[in-house]
Amino acid sequence: MTICIRLQTIAGVKEIFPLLLKLIFRAPKIAGVLLLLALVALASSMSYAGFLVVGVVSDYFGTGRVVAGLLFGILFARLPLVRQGKLRTVGLLPKPARLPVIVALLAFCLLTYLYRGALVPVVFLGFAICFLLAWPRIRKMAMDRALSSIFGSLFKPGRPRPADESIIDVEFREKKDR
Repeated sequence: MTICIRLQTIAGVKEIFPLLLKLIFRAPKIAGVLLLLALVALASSMSYAGFLVVGVVSDYFGTGRVVAGLLFGILFARLPLVRQGKLRTVGLLPKPARLPVIVALLAFCLLTYLYRGALVPVVFLGFAICFLLAWPRIRKMAMDRALSSIFGSLFKPGRPRPADESIIDVEFREKKDR
C-alpha cells in the first residue's frame, strides 16, 4: 500500500503507464516475470476467496465442503447445446444474473467473516469483490487502448480524440503536381 502511494506521489498517476512501457521495452524478461507474478497473485487470491465462500456456505447448510462445491457447480455450470446449427451454452443462471449472484455471495461471506472478526478473509473477499466489479471496465479500457494503438483512427473514425497531451496525432497529405 505504501509502495502504491509512493509511486503515485513520485511519478503521478499519468506517468505510470509510460514507466511501465519503458520497463517492458528495456527489460522484457523482468516485465514478463512481474506480469506472471501479478497473475499468480490474482489467481491465488481469487481461489482463496472461492475457498472461503464454499466454507461459509457449507457451514450455513450444515454440509461438507464437497457438497457445497457440487451445489455451486450445479448452479454455475454452463453446458453446450447445439440448436438450429449454432453452438450455445445453457445453465441455471442467465448471463445477466451471474455477476450479481457471485458478488452477492462474496458480500454475504464478507459480512459473515466481518461479524466473526476475521480480518484476513475480509481483505481477500473485499479484493475479490472489487476485482469482479472493476474487471469489465479494465478489460474494455485495455482492449480499446490496444486496438487504438494497432489500428489508430481507422478502427473508430467517428470517436472523439482523447484529451491526453502525450498523444500526438499527425495527418500527412501529399500535394498534387499540376
